[in-house]
This record gives sequence, structure tokens and C-alpha cells, in this order.
Amino acid sequence: MTDTDRTGTSAGPRTRPKQQFELGTGPGRVLVWFYGVFTVAAASRAVVQMILDFGRAPLAYVLSAVAAVVYGFITYSLVRGGEKARRAALVCCAAELAGVLVVGTWTLAEPSAFRDATVWSDFGMGYLFIPVILPVTGMMWLRRARSA
Repeated sequence: MTDTDRTGTSAGPRTRPKQQFELGTGPGRVLVWFYGVFTVAAASRAVVQMILDFGRAPLAYVLSAVAAVVYGFITYSLVRGGEKARRAALVCCAAELAGVLVVGTWTLAEPSAFRDATVWSDFGMGYLFIPVILPVTGMMWLRRARSA
């Protein structure tokens, strides 16, 4: 389809503005919900543990706080939308998955290293393995969102 000016000559093809894919719509809305819930859960857990007994298991409590920050950033990126947010969320999901795999393996290989559980302990077993499923699902959604 081309535009023509008053003289009847072609002004070139019409270009439509590129539509921005909303990351937090459709299946992304479910991800926003899960990441939002996990942000609150991990942050609440970390804050309470740090206030009540930080000296007991500081590594575990700091790792839960790190998980909360990662979850919060991914939630924000999914809600914000746009290509930059999509890329940032994809990097954070990959970092989250790496964290879950490292901490999960570490807690199984050397349980004495953690006097208390983290959100990512035992690959998220205490949270029905959602911490290991969520970043994989998130990366799949974010890769699909790129092609849309």
C-alpha cells in the first residue's frame, strides 16, 4: 500500500509504527502474578529472618533477600514492558535460574553450609519447586515475546 500525493505520484510505502508487545498480558499476566507473590514471600521471609536471628544463618538470609530483589526486578520489567525491559528480565531470569541451580546443588551436596533454608534451597522444594520452574517459564515467555 502506498500513499499518493495530490499529483498522483507515489510517496512510498506506508509504514506502521511497530507495536510494542506487552509482556504482562496473556500468559505474561500469570508470570507477573507469580513473580509478585514470590517477591513478597521472599522479601518477607528475609526481613523477618534478618531481624529475628541474622547471626544464625546470614548466608541463607542474604540469599533469600537477593532472590526477593531479583523477583521484584523481573516483576517490574514484566509490568513495564518494552524491548529493554524484556531483555533485562531475560538476563534476570537467567541469573535467577543459575542461582537456583547453584544454591540447590550446594544445599544438597553440603547441607551443613546452610543452617536454615533459603528460597532456592533444594531447588525450591519448600516452595513446590516453583523457584526452578519460574525462570524457565519466564525465559520461554520472554523469548516468545521477542518474536511477537
